[in-house]
Amino acid sequence: MQSATAAHDLLTQVLEARRPHVRGSLGTRSRSSSTLAGSVIGEQWGVTEQEVARRYPCDEVVRSPVLQLWRGVTVETSPVEVWPWLCQLRLAPYSYDWVDNLGHRSPRELRGLADPRPGEPFSCVAARFEVGRVLSVAREEQLTARIMGTVMSYVLIPKGPTTRLLLKVVMDRGHWYLPAVAVGDWPMARRQLKNLKALAEAERGGGES
Repeated sequence: MQSATAAHDLLTQVLEARRPHVRGSLGTRSRSSSTLAGSVIGEQWGVTEQEVARRYPCDEVVRSPVLQLWRGVTVETSPVEVWPWLCQLRLAPYSYDWVDNLGHRSPRELRGLADPRPGEPFSCVAARFEVGRVLSVAREEQLTARIMGTVMSYVLIPKGPTTRLLLKVVMDRGHWYLPAVAVGDWPMARRQLKNLKALAEAERGGGES
């Protein structure tokens, strides 16, 4: 057991030494705080180097993450139109419903929900089981929540007439299955962001997704 631990520590040190520093809009920060950063499949999807380098609200919650994941999509409408759909995560996951919503369809129409508040449930599965807790909210800017050992921030950045919908996921506890989490999160988060994008754009156009 001690030899296995020593080998793990040595591998971690090698990975730490090989990681570059990334300069973002808020200054230089090191990605070395992430044990698996840069070494897992599915770490990034749809994001730029600048979006990876920027700080997110989840970074203030988990200051020494063992895993960091970034996802992003461009929505052809304003943050004002995207925000209500982020609020609807309170009702359902909006990913592959047959996987993470027990076959129940995530609502395709806005329900006029109030903005989430810290301490409230983050989402719901099959309209019955509450999941996670909201940590912080800034209307039309960001929504941060925790599900068990995972903290995630959804961030809206206006880009002219469009919006960058970004998601960063961090974990603050190390487990042997972390690489599997990264790979598994990639298709689920990708589908969720693409669903939210389609719904927001359809709502803007008065259409049906």
